[in-house]
Amino acid sequence: MTAAAAPPYPKIELHVHLEGAVSPELLFAAARRNGCTLPFDSVEALTEYMRFRDFDHFIEAWMATTTVLRTAEDYRELVLDYARRAQAQGAVYLEGIFSPTDRVALGVPQQVSFEGFCDGVQAAREQLGIELRLTPDVTRFAPLDVACETARLAVRYRERGIVGLGLGGPEVGYPPEPYAEAFAIAREGGVASVPHAGETEGPRSIRGALDALHADRIRHGVRAVEDPGLLREIADRRIVLDVCVLSNVCLSVVPSVEAHQLPQLLAAGVPCTVNTDDPTFFSCDLQAEHAAARSLGADPRALFEAGIAGARCGEDAKTALNDIAGAYDWANAPAAL
Repeated sequence: MTAAAAPPYPKIELHVHLEGAVSPELLFAAARRNGCTLPFDSVEALTEYMRFRDFDHFIEAWMATTTVLRTAEDYRELVLDYARRAQAQGAVYLEGIFSPTDRVALGVPQQVSFEGFCDGVQAAREQLGIELRLTPDVTRFAPLDVACETARLAVRYRERGIVGLGLGGPEVGYPPEPYAEAFAIAREGGVASVPHAGETEGPRSIRGALDALHADRIRHGVRAVEDPGLLREIADRRIVLDVCVLSNVCLSVVPSVEAHQLPQLLAAGVPCTVNTDDPTFFSCDLQAEHAAARSLGADPRALFEAGIAGARCGEDAKTALNDIAGAYDWANAPAAL
């Protein structure tokens, strides 16, 4: 009789683009509802098409697939579907990213995105018992007035699960500073600043995120290792970095897992979490990301504790996460889970 496999150890994920976590099955359902077409007519063919090849293909596949997601129902189902899959891999708390500014050009008002994704937070809590929060991204080429609308909506939807405002999209050529006004609106309304920085652009981008956007947490930030003074500041200020090892390899931020900056960040005392980024497109999942991080010397409990520190949820939720950390036997955490 075969022994039952050990359950996965508890995990916190703070950086997953929900549109980038969409399953092909959900895409087909949304396309049918919305009268849209997808480039392939089978789950297998669509799965292969969405698999990362290079950056240009990633953008092509993203635009050809995620643009069929257009209604509040689509967004609700997207949240619930990913929460279910992540929970099966040990996730006990998630902060999901969505990109409402991307859909304005498709005729989808930003408020529709907010309504649907927030409905998904409630559904995940009621149906799965998992706590999930949301951090909408402003895409870097969005006009400032659109970005400010995103910030105002983030404040308005705080009571429904919005905890942060992000800045995403192409980093090179789009510095953080022009979006300072939007982030000031969010900050004044009690919404955290969680921009992408230090992924495809270097330390200057991180400095802009810290100084102009008053970042509470940095998404990626791995290129801080190129500036020893900046690295020390991040460590001293205990600014949590959302690290996505396999995504960084796919996007050529680093040439391989072995060459990743995570060991340098940890050695410097920087608190780091481990995350999937765009798991459908990068053919990864939470367990694979943790396996990659652990191969670089990351400790599962330290990753969990960094997740608690970086999470923007309230104190009640953090207390529950601390209770999970205290009750789990980390010394015997399964190596592959």
